Amino acid sequence: MKVLLLKEPRDSENEADPYIKELASCGHTAALIPVLSFRFVSLDDLSERLFQPERFGGLIFTSPRAVEAVKICLDSHKHKWEAVRDKWNAKSVYVVGKATASLVEDLGLRPLGEETGTADSLSLLILQRENQEILPLFFPCGSIKREVLPTALRKNRVPLETLTVYQTSEHPDLQKNITDYFTQQGIPASVAFFSPSGVTFCLDLVKRLSGSQLEQIKFAAIGPTTTDALQSHGLTVTCCAEKPTAKHLATAITRALTPDP
Repeated sequence: MKVLLLKEPRDSENEADPYIKELASCGHTAALIPVLSFRFVSLDDLSERLFQPERFGGLIFTSPRAVEAVKICLDSHKHKWEAVRDKWNAKSVYVVGKATASLVEDLGLRPLGEETGTADSLSLLILQRENQEILPLFFPCGSIKREVLPTALRKNRVPLETLTVYQTSEHPDLQKNITDYFTQQGIPASVAFFSPSGVTFCLDLVKRLSGSQLEQIKFAAIGPTTTDALQSHGLTVTCCAEKPTAKHLATAITRALTPDP
């Protein structure tokens, strides 16, 4: 069965994307079309904060892209980073999901919360562990971020300092790439969405290209937030990954595409 993945590719060019690999192991042919384009911003401000851990009570990362921004800052200050890294590790470094946790570990930091999977769940973990007396938690984030986590922390008076370190926009070739896929491959058995932004940028075109066959497509979502975004556009979501990993999504799609006995 053909599966269309509307997501960013794995950064490692040497390995196949884990989602493509997992779906192939379940007998599906997956194609990946990048949805978003990113531009890093405020890196000087980010650097300044990274080298002043004494100002903060800990760190929060909810996306791999925010960790990449940190890595760019550190590439030119490796020795300086070694001097402050242990100070950050003496504090809590909160993350959402395995991909973000893995990149955080590459920086030499010890992530907490990789199993949470969503910002909602992570905010509950933070509220269990922190109180109003701490120094602010530092949250480098993207321009399109959900307000769930900041709202939950502020409501409970846990101090937070956010900094936008990347701008998100539609990938310049997105419309062309989706149109080419449908023209060359036909209607996929399943289309998987990985973010509310992906829904915003892709869904109308997918609907138009599918035409009367739209209802034949099994729509999949990486998590509850993306499911909500699809449903808010009036779409039936056939399956949602139990956790935001390649294995869980491949399992959910395979189940959805397997005919009832």
